[in-house]
Amino acid sequence: MFTLYQAEWCPYSSRVRQRCTELGLTFVAVPVPAAPVDREEMRRKTGTDEIPALLLEDGTAIAGDAEEIIAFLDEHHSERADAAEHRRQAEEHGRA
Repeated sequence: MFTLYQAEWCPYSSRVRQRCTELGLTFVAVPVPAAPVDREEMRRKTGTDEIPALLLEDGTAIAGDAEEIIAFLDEHHSERADAAEHRRQAEEHGRA
């Protein structure tokens, strides 16, 4: 299972969470403190204080760039059958 260090207010974190949903991935979303200086645990585990940061099961981290994280996820996972419906719902609710 992946660990996603993120914040609900961060549009980049939102994009990664949405893509994880479209891919049907189970992940733990860890909310981080608003101030990067207060993100010591995240920094220790991922090597950065930038969000979003995805921590893989093997301890590898992909951090700070939503496009890079999404590209990694797309390379290793296929969309679930209802991915288009998830996108439609997100757009309808102003989350895409």
